[in-house]
Amino acid sequence: MLKHFSNISEYHKFVDLPPPLHPLISLIDYGRVKYPPIAKEMKITHAYYTIGLKKNVKHKFYYGQNEYDFDEGLMTFIAPNQIISLKENPNIKSFAKPSGYLLHIHPDFIWNSTLANKFKSCGFFGYTLHEALFLSHHEEMKMVEILKNIEHECKGNMDKFSQKIIHSQIELLLNYTERFYQRQFLTRDKPNHELLGRVERLLIAHFNNADGIKQGLPTVEYIASELGISSNYLSNMLNILTGKSTQQHIHDKLIEKAKERLVISKLSIGEIAYDLGFEYPASFNKLFKKKTAMTPKEFRNSFDN
Repeated sequence: MLKHFSNISEYHKFVDLPPPLHPLISLIDYGRVKYPPIAKEMKITHAYYTIGLKKNVKHKFYYGQNEYDFDEGLMTFIAPNQIISLKENPNIKSFAKPSGYLLHIHPDFIWNSTLANKFKSCGFFGYTLHEALFLSHHEEMKMVEILKNIEHECKGNMDKFSQKIIHSQIELLLNYTERFYQRQFLTRDKPNHELLGRVERLLIAHFNNADGIKQGLPTVEYIASELGISSNYLSNMLNILTGKSTQQHIHDKLIEKAKERLVISKLSIGEIAYDLGFEYPASFNKLFKKKTAMTPKEFRNSFDN
């Protein structure tokens, strides 16, 4: 069953909560959420952004082929119209009361503002659930403080300053999220460097496989899919660890293989370009010069002297 919430009020009604104080933004105490029996196993989508900080939730949440249990403090960031599956988790003890917050923000609330651009630039809204933000106690308290500031403004008498103040608090929340995700990329050193090694091995295998090369250059989406993570998470993780995007890693491995071919093979530059997955040799020449400050011909000739 797929349940779509076109507005925040529909969600409030579904989980047995009073209507939101504002139709376009709502901060929910997750301990008050009561999913109906129909929600024991279903898929849901929202027409709005959802930021969650939850503990002891009695449902398993699924995104794609991955699942996550919210039995410890962490945050998730869901963009409009992403499909989330949930299934009741029998392993959560009945006495462990769910807690945390759900912040719903309709795109109309941030329309035509600098905050709208901020949302679009935040890659973590494209992360999958198993790429959630793990918070230390100090970090969690900071996020809760900001959420309570938003709650205070939503519950007060809305005036001409309210939306600006709420916008500033949401932006602060997103800025702290970026900071904490950067910390997570750096402190989870072992798994992230293992992932970096897998990227390297995957690219080597692709460029050493004739069938792989015939399929063209590997895309960021292909690499992420093979690793079982989102393309946004992969690119951000690589950028933090190496200063390079996934696309740059693909190009670096491509140039490495191209140099090898130019030196040890007798193939023409056009043939090498085609063999490496380029449709047009001119595209290969342009990328090679951009990366090495030399044309493929100049590079080959430098080994003939």
